[in-house]
Amino acid sequence: MPLLHPDEFSGKEVDCVYIAARRSEAKQVEDALSDNGIDYMVDIERFESTFLGVFRTERDGVGFYVVAGQAEFCREVLRAAGLVQGLVELGSLGA
Repeated sequence: MPLLHPDEFSGKEVDCVYIAARRSEAKQVEDALSDNGIDYMVDIERFESTFLGVFRTERDGVGFYVVAGQAEFCREVLRAAGLVQGLVELGSLGA
């Protein structure tokens, strides 16, 4: 399924299911969602990481959003694909 424009999700509740830190990781997420017929949209998301395991820093990543009713299924798909580093669990963004 394609990457959709945010207007396509107008009036629908969406959840962020993944934040990719690198382009290659974002491509893997796109492939996993598309291969499973899932419509999604992306947006820039801030996330916190550590540098050298000590220094906390904020970075921009690619947030992947899906219709809320598909969110848990999408998380399962991403886990099965080995994509767990940027997985966003229900309610963890605090939005």
